[in-house]
Formats: sequence, C-alpha cells, structure tokens
Amino acid sequence: MNNVKKVWLYYSIIATLVISFFTPFSTAQANTAPINETMMQYFEWDLPNDGTLWTKVKNEAANLSSLGITALWLPPAYKGTSQSDVGYGVYDLYDLGEFNQKGTIRTKYGTKTQYIQAIQAAKAAGMQVYADVVFNHKAGADGTEFVDAVEVDPSNRNQETSGTYQIQAWTKFDFPGRGNTYSSFKWRWYHFDGTDWDESRKLNRIYKFRSTGKAWDWEVDTENGNYDYLMFADLDMDHPEVVTELKNWGTWYVNTTNIDGFRLDAVKHIKYSFFPDWLTYVRNQTGKNLFAVGEFWSYDVNKLHNYITKTNGSMSLFDAPLHNNFYTASKSSGYFDMRYLLNNTLMKDQPSLAVTLVDNHDTQPGQSLQSWVEPWFKPLAYAFILTRQEGYPCVFYGDYYGIPKYNIPGLKSKIDPLLIARRDYAYGTQRDYIDHQDIIGWTREGIDTKPNSGLAALITDGPGGSKWMYVGKKHAGKVFYDLTGNRSDTVTINADGWGEFKVNGGSVSIWVAKTSNVTFTVNNATTTSGQNVYVVANIPELGNWNTANAIKMNPSSYPTWKATIALPQGKAIEFKFIKKDQAGNVIWESTSNRTYTVPFSSTGSYTASWNVP
Repeated sequence: MNNVKKVWLYYSIIATLVISFFTPFSTAQANTAPINETMMQYFEWDLPNDGTLWTKVKNEAANLSSLGITALWLPPAYKGTSQSDVGYGVYDLYDLGEFNQKGTIRTKYGTKTQYIQAIQAAKAAGMQVYADVVFNHKAGADGTEFVDAVEVDPSNRNQETSGTYQIQAWTKFDFPGRGNTYSSFKWRWYHFDGTDWDESRKLNRIYKFRSTGKAWDWEVDTENGNYDYLMFADLDMDHPEVVTELKNWGTWYVNTTNIDGFRLDAVKHIKYSFFPDWLTYVRNQTGKNLFAVGEFWSYDVNKLHNYITKTNGSMSLFDAPLHNNFYTASKSSGYFDMRYLLNNTLMKDQPSLAVTLVDNHDTQPGQSLQSWVEPWFKPLAYAFILTRQEGYPCVFYGDYYGIPKYNIPGLKSKIDPLLIARRDYAYGTQRDYIDHQDIIGWTREGIDTKPNSGLAALITDGPGGSKWMYVGKKHAGKVFYDLTGNRSDTVTINADGWGEFKVNGGSVSIWVAKTSNVTFTVNNATTTSGQNVYVVANIPELGNWNTANAIKMNPSSYPTWKATIALPQGKAIEFKFIKKDQAGNVIWESTSNRTYTVPFSSTGSYTASWNVP
C-alpha cells in the first residue's frame, strides 16, 4: 500500500469515528426499534415573500413527523439585504426578524417569535431542526470605506491584473436598527479580504484587498486558482476578531433557538481549518452534539474526500456527485447505464458522511447550479436514497410541494409511499441486484424489532421487467404487494425466501409484506392488581416467544381483553395468552400452543377463553 493510500485510509477511519458522535442516525438499544432518520429541506428559492413559512412549519410539523421526517433544514433565518432576500445575502446574523432594518422587521419567512415557535413545534413533534449558516460573505453594508485593492483574474484569482489603487467598498456594518443588542461588534474593511464592487467608479471587478497580512484565505478549493472569493464582501477567516465573533454568534444562536445542527453554506470557499475549530467550540460551549452538513458543491468526489480528510470528519457533506448521476440519468432518455448510478459518490465511498439528495434550492430551475432532475426520474431517485441503507437522505421542499413560479407540481403523492417505506420497512441486511443496464434492485431483510419490516425495491430507466430477489427465509409464505401502487399484482415468497418482483417501464416498485389487522380476544381472563394480559407468539410481530416483547391487550370489557395487531397475510403462527405483572412475573396458559393462519384479507380475528383450548 503506498503512502497516499495509507493516509487516505487513516483519515477515512478517523472520519468515521468522529462522525459517530455527531451523526443523526438512531441506533437500536435493547428491545428498542431503530429509526431511519430522514431530513427535509423546508424551502425552495422562489417561495412568496409573505412571511408565512415559519407558521407553515408550525402547522405541518406533526404531519411531517408522522410520515417519518425526523429533521427539518430551515432557510437562513436572519436579516438579508431586503425583506425578499432568500437569506444568502446575509446582512445581520443577530436579527432573526426582530429589528427594523433594511426596510423591514420580519424576514421573508416571518418574525423571530414565529421562528422560535416553529422550532418548538418541530421539536415537540419529535423532529430535529437544522439552521442554515452563511459565513462566507456579508451584504447590504450600511456604508462605504476607502480600501487599497488590486484586481484579479476571475478565472485565476491568484493572478493580479492591475496595480494597487484605492476603491470605495461597501464594508461598513453598524446595524443601526439593532444597535448593540446581543453584540456590539461592528464590521469594517479589515474584517474582509475582498469584494466585487467599487462604488466610486461603479465598476464590477473581483478586488483583493491590500494591507499587511491581507491575502485570499488558504486552504480553500482550487477552482479558479483560489476559490475563497464568491460574492459580496468576503470574510477574512484569518482575522482573529472575525473568528471570535463568529464563535460567539454560534453559541448565542444555539442557546437562543435550541436548534440541533447546522447546514453550512459554501464551505469550499472558506478556509478548511475554520469549521472544525468553530464546530468544536460551539459544541463544547453549548454542550450539544450538534449535527453538521457542509455544502461543498463539486461533482468530483475526490474533492469531497479531500475536504473530509482535511476537516477530520467533523461534518457530513451533501452528495453532489450522486445528484449529478440522477440528473444525467434523467436526461439520457433511458440510455443511462443504471449499474453506474452509485459510481463516484459519497453514498458509495463514505456513506456515514453522505447526505443524499435529489435536488435543492440551487439546482432548481432559474438558479446558479440549475440541473433539475426530470420529474419522471424523481420517484426512482427518491426510492434510491430513501430505501437503501447508505446515507442520510434529504427530501426537497420543491419536489414535495412543487414550485409554482415554474408551474412544477408537487410529488407528495409519489414521495409519501417512499417515506412510509423508509419509516416502516427499510431495515435489515441489504442485498444488491445492481446488475442490469436498465433494471436494478435491492432488498432489505427486515429486523425483528420492526414488525413486518423488509422490502424488495426495483427501479428502471427503460423497459419494465422482473428480477428474482432474496428477501430472507423468515418471509417465506408471505404475500408482498407494491406499496407505491404502480403495480396491482402480488408476489408470494417461496420456502427459500425468494420472490419474482416486477416493475413497470420507467418506474419504481417497492414490494412489502401485505398485512391483515388481526383482533385477538380472550374472555374470562381475570387478573390481580398490577397484572395485565398479553399475547405472545413465534413471530417477531408478537414477540418471538420473548415475554418482554409480548403485546399488551386492552381490558375494554373486563375480564375480556383485546388487541389488534398487523400481521403478515398467509402466515401460520403459534401463540399463547399470558398474564404479566409489573415485576415481570409471567403466568402462561396451561393449554397447548394456540394456532392461527392470518387471512388473505385486510382484517382477521381470533376469540377464545383463558385456558380453554
């Protein structure tokens, strides 16, 4: 193994260990079912400037959580250059819609009070909230200053194209509407290292500031020679006052809003050493294991690996190369080789650090990175990120609700079944059948602590067809149906755990076990104080004979007890009723095991009396 490979492997291991402290993924504890975490980006670029988004978050939180959304990435909540600013033209990080600045109190999305209420509602519904952090630049300055600067070549920012001369730069930030509330820090030209506008000459150039210690930050992405400069007044991350102020703000923000993590904007334009230090500081100061995902937008996966190495795995990254594969496949008229969908992606190479996505606010129509995945392919792409084991998937608001400005309808009806598949079925060992240029598939065998879990997924960018796939012997005899509704037939799993699953052309099918809601009733089951009646059986859905996992029944008409449980259709089971007290003492029925075959219908029932065969 050469030295480069050794170093890469070392840092890959370190990154995996570090991220384990900050990953959002839930893991199973004893007798506790795991949860598949799913993020939603809760905005798109062209939302109306009506101040209602925070209220929508509050109103929709419970419903989103019920579908399996476990975290919301919200847009920048602080004051931008105007009321209509999406949030990336950041003016005052401390103004969350509280002060009369830039002609408005509220932001595009609402007031500070509404923002806090939205976060509280999301957390009350069981979701985490991630804030969008924009540190690369500031915009909408309150005044200008004269600064010595030099022009640089836009395609090579290391190449100076003029001598030094004085420009009038918008670099003075006094925040007159806020004053010194929360922070007395005022920004001046020496807190920045470049800008793109000379007010005195009305010239648009890329200007690098001249002064002792002034230079582009390093290390940053090497695109355009040095990609420190992106837009507006570029923060100087080598200036100690800047670093201290941003650390103070991060601590204030977490303590003020009670968020759970960050989406970090434009990280490839910010010196690589900044965010690991900043995240460590804020995590330590707040005592929270804050999740973080960085936006390093490059289709070169090696650049993402390099950034992960240089930042010691302190954050996840959005899997831009995966998005690009989806985009390319959707534009290829069925001629994309689906065997290569995972090639050169974080999802494949470093899944524990990959936040997978289909589209976002930058790739949507009309935006700087426009690369809109065609609507026909989106259900396939979402099936890929939502039902596989790799990565932390992110659902885009514009895909879910639509983008009215461009007459793009929402895909809620197509995405919801995939969210349910992730929430209830996408667990256990994964087996890949990515072996055909059009039709590819995978299965998840399910886990005992997640009743009825397990699935078989097929997607194709070309003609329809079928694949024999293994879902596990424990599913033998079960009847699977297509959760998406794209196919109406069923598949019966054979004794060896295999089934022949089908998919329509240019479509997706997610096959899961068909269940029947079976009501168990036991009469004359008298109990003493502290005792309850349970049902336990030889299948995971009913505890696998483990009395600790038995299903508690309801004494609706004591001493008659009932329980309704979703069980796989066609499954033959053995079971018993038991009595159990709070100390865990168990009394079994003295009769032989009861038997029951779950019907091939939506409901079923079994009624008996305690200790009567």
